Amino acid sequence: MAQILSGAPAAEALTAGLTVRSRELRERGITPTLVILRVGAQEESRSYERAAKKACTAAGVEAFTIELPENAHMDAVLHAVRSINAEPGVHGALLLRPMPFKKTERAACALMAAAKDVDGVSPASLAGVFTGSGGGFAPCTARAVLELLDYYGIDPAGKRVAVVGRSLVVGRPLAMLLMARDATVTLCHSRTRDLPGVCRGADIVVAAAGHAGLLGADCFAPGQTVIDVGTNATPEGLRGDVDFAAAQGVASAVSPVPGGVGRVTNAVLALHTIEAAERLSKN
Repeated sequence: MAQILSGAPAAEALTAGLTVRSRELRERGITPTLVILRVGAQEESRSYERAAKKACTAAGVEAFTIELPENAHMDAVLHAVRSINAEPGVHGALLLRPMPFKKTERAACALMAAAKDVDGVSPASLAGVFTGSGGGFAPCTARAVLELLDYYGIDPAGKRVAVVGRSLVVGRPLAMLLMARDATVTLCHSRTRDLPGVCRGADIVVAAAGHAGLLGADCFAPGQTVIDVGTNATPEGLRGDVDFAAAQGVASAVSPVPGGVGRVTNAVLALHTIEAAERLSKN
């Protein structure tokens, strides 16, 4: 049976290191602070907000919410973003998505200052990821995959990695992060020809397509590491993109859903906020 790559111990180890860094910042008079901007009161957004605040509190990061009504005009949302950008006591910002209006969401993401964009939603942040310039931050979930691999001692350098999913939230930025770590990456998706064959030929498979159970038994091979990023609501509960039982019976290691990458994502949000505070304090 495959090793289960639980996210809880990885998140706890990351958080333990962050408490030291946040304490050092506070000793210098700097309180690492995250602002969460939420438009509307969707339960999914509120649930993520609660989890984010819990992770930040554990790491010594102050977190508070700016809440706007669901029908907020674009000007009000952009005013809030400008205020966050201009406030020196705020080091990180999380824009909860999806927002009720896509046009407003795109404008808010574009306006967010890369130095405070701790979830990598702005074009400037993504440009930093894709060019390797080090500016801005990668999306938290993309970095969480690397943090999970690192915690379990799985080095992607020199390995063949199949990333299934091409979104700007996970798939494409994760491919860039993996290549920066010297992995050989195949970026594929649900329409990739012979997707099972591509996955079987990889040393590491990352499923981030957003399709419950997309990767079945024919996608796995002995010795593989399988990372499931999918979070799909189904009548049976939350499911990943991977047929977990099938992967567990073939691969060497597999992350569960829930309890895998998602647990680490929240810790990475706190990590990025502390990194932002450290960078901004040097300016």
